[in-house]
Amino acid sequence: QVQLVESGGGLVQAGGSLRLSCAASGRTFSSYAMGWFRQAPGKEREFVAAISWNGGRTLYTESVKGRFTISRDNAKNTVSLQMNNVKPEDTAVYYCAARRGVATTTGYDSWGQGTQVIVSS
Repeated sequence: QVQLVESGGGLVQAGGSLRLSCAASGRTFSSYAMGWFRQAPGKEREFVAAISWNGGRTLYTESVKGRFTISRDNAKNTVSLQMNNVKPEDTAVYYCAARRGVATTTGYDSWGQGTQVIVSS
């Protein structure tokens, strides 16, 4: 497994931008597909975005398409989530996750501790 640490969360006004980062430990980061998930108060954790090991494939949940961008830097062992035009409904704890194999919406077995994002209206 890989150890993951998120950063970059905070308070942002609706319509603003925020960039989340996830630092991974280990020498095999480039062999993992990476994902971002979020959990709002009182709700189940949900998939947000995923990226393949080489960045060639990305997936997004419908509600963030055109606003969020996932990217990775295998040389730095990091994955990022650029959040633009944020909305109050984006408020949640955001988690970074990793899995072997293809980028999908499920099947992740390594998780970070989460970073809080609060969007004010």
